[in-house]
Amino acid sequence: MKTIKCDGGSYKIGQAHGVGAQEMISRSISFYQKMFAHTCKMEWSTVRGISKEWQSQIEQKWPKYYNEMQGIADGAGLPFIDIIILNIRTEIAFGMFNDGCTSLYWKTHNNSFLAQNWDWMEEQKQNLIILDITQDDGPRIKMITEAGIIGKIGFNELGVGVCLNAIKVPGCNSSRLPVHLALRSVLDSPSANDAVRQLEEAGIAASAHILIADKDEAIGLESTAETIRIIKMNEQHQIFHANHLLLDHDGPLDAGWLADSLPRQQRIKKLALKYDPSAGREPGVTDITHILDDHDGFPVSICRYEKGPLGMDATLFSIVMELRGRAATVYLGRPCQPEETVALDFE
Repeated sequence: MKTIKCDGGSYKIGQAHGVGAQEMISRSISFYQKMFAHTCKMEWSTVRGISKEWQSQIEQKWPKYYNEMQGIADGAGLPFIDIIILNIRTEIAFGMFNDGCTSLYWKTHNNSFLAQNWDWMEEQKQNLIILDITQDDGPRIKMITEAGIIGKIGFNELGVGVCLNAIKVPGCNSSRLPVHLALRSVLDSPSANDAVRQLEEAGIAASAHILIADKDEAIGLESTAETIRIIKMNEQHQIFHANHLLLDHDGPLDAGWLADSLPRQQRIKKLALKYDPSAGREPGVTDITHILDDHDGFPVSICRYEKGPLGMDATLFSIVMELRGRAATVYLGRPCQPEETVALDFE
């Protein structure tokens, strides 16, 4: 995986991203052109028209992120509106398609784990990058993202991390913070509680589960275009989440777009029962990785395999973060057969 180091103010950070990932950003745009045409029956010109309203809202309400996206466009030599589209791809067509995944938080006596598999189409794996961002006005960040997108899965130097589960509920709201910008907002925050407060104030534009954590606690934010609900840690200091709503929400209902989401939710909770902290049996990094590598229910297991050219998605990367030590291990590809393993830390 290519690592791109970015530093300075928001525009300069974006410019370095654009220069360093120019080819991959172009491929990301081509990928989503095909995806929108196939899944949403929308041509790129139509998508660009829809995105104009979002562009205006982001410029007014979140100028820092707007400037970073402008820097990406200029650095890569690509139309600015296309970079906007990448960053609101969850919201386009009212959430008609999304990526899947399985995520967890687990605080033990010695560790605070935040981990997930990120599942999507194999074609997009080649466009994954690591962003190492040193900001003038915020914490240093390390994240795994799709080229051209300014917020995704990772953690910051203060030990605040974030994971994402896609949830398919109809509707979106352009006056609220788009999902991928919400992920970046978490990574810009000094604590999990501070991140939650900011997102509750801004609102989240579409449906998702955003798992926010630091060394002390985790909070799951389930959102739709109308609501935000909070998931707290259970008595074992855990949160597990797949790709369906766990809480009651007003408005449109969960579309239940991945039939295997409920079995994965049940399976990951069952796997956790193997560990008994009272008996001195706590999970380590290897144990958390093995949970992400589970094949029960194959091929629609926690570790997923692609089926068909535009069918079921596969696990494209796994990440296991240990937030007390501010370190992470990233596995490119399925964790059972990693193509590359990358260690991230802030030393």
